[in-house]
Amino acid sequence: MKVLIIGSGGREHALAWKCAQDNIVSHVFVSPGNAGTHLEEKVSNVEIDINNFNAIEDFCINESIKLVIIGPEQPLVEGLTNYLHSKNINTFGPSKEAAQLEGSKTFSKDFFVKYNIPTAEYESFDDFDSALKYLDQINYPTVIKADGLAAGKGVIICSNIKEAEEALVNIFKDNAFGAAGNRVVIEEFLEGEEASFIAVVSKDKIIPLATSQDHKAIGDGDVGLNTGGMGAYSPAPIVTNELHKKILDQVMYPTMEGLIKEGSPYLGFLYAGLMIKDNKIKVLEFNCRFGDPETQPILLRLQSSLVELCNAAINDELDSYSIEWTDKHSCGVVIASQGYPENYESNKEVNIKDHDDKGNKLFHAGTKYEDNKILTSGGRVFCATALGNDLKEAQQNAYNLVEKVEFDGSYFRKDIGFKGIK
Repeated sequence: MKVLIIGSGGREHALAWKCAQDNIVSHVFVSPGNAGTHLEEKVSNVEIDINNFNAIEDFCINESIKLVIIGPEQPLVEGLTNYLHSKNINTFGPSKEAAQLEGSKTFSKDFFVKYNIPTAEYESFDDFDSALKYLDQINYPTVIKADGLAAGKGVIICSNIKEAEEALVNIFKDNAFGAAGNRVVIEEFLEGEEASFIAVVSKDKIIPLATSQDHKAIGDGDVGLNTGGMGAYSPAPIVTNELHKKILDQVMYPTMEGLIKEGSPYLGFLYAGLMIKDNKIKVLEFNCRFGDPETQPILLRLQSSLVELCNAAINDELDSYSIEWTDKHSCGVVIASQGYPENYESNKEVNIKDHDDKGNKLFHAGTKYEDNKILTSGGRVFCATALGNDLKEAQQNAYNLVEKVEFDGSYFRKDIGFKGIK
């Protein structure tokens, strides 16, 4: 069978790499892909405008594609799954309606309240003046979020009212996040430790994936600007068996049941970003796709077939599917372009030294392949991911792989995994 992956990042390289390992898969196409997917065995990049649903449909028909996996959030929110399903093309990803959990912060917060899912106190505003007045009524620090999709960068933590005012000016007046900032959510600042809980969901059935924890801030010690994620590890020790059950009972099942009641049952990866403190959980946000960089360390540990897992969800057979993991730990370190998540330069030539692929994998993200060269093309360029018998060994192996990658202006955090080791 042939598989099509939609997207171009490290997540999509990992998805394609994992699908290509399956004996029943003859070829994996990635649109648009990156240098890593171009160089991967059994994988090809294809130039399809992912906003052109007709072109994707035509490609699937011409190539006899049996499974489409949609990586990024934008095509999900715009309804690509709905369209392909209407053409009887097997597609793994939530509907446009269900994807509003990620597409609109206001929608998701209202949904949490309606279905008694624990979350931070909040208010939503679609005009600058009302939001500005609200700043006098709240405690600090506070969190201001662009309502729409902002590539993981639309969250601003403000330690005082002056910073909050600047954030509102940045969003409403300076249009920092474009249409995503036409509305904002201002919410209570939550203290604790973040964890990612990602599952495969099909209507009322769920298979939780291995737990993971990412590092959002740009700087060591979790300081500085928020990013799409600077690294991740799996499993996450903070998610104990007790917490695992609590997350399922208080967050995942109520969400699945709520979406069914809303008439938009869920199909796909469902990602809850959680804040954990004193064994209590609150939902920070939902993502309606696999996380990046969590995908990379999680898939490195997955021993089951990803293709069979996706098909089981599509066919509403998750309750009879069993998933297997290696007992080893994994750690992924993002190598970024200097200046990310703000301004950075691209088209830097990359030199990758020879290295042993056993137990590790260099996933490409912001790269392209031109004239037999690998060039940088994005803020997050690679995720160096490795296994180990424990997290410390996985961390060391990942940083050993980082040292094999060279390009002008490369930047990475030096402490990915420190929370789990601590």
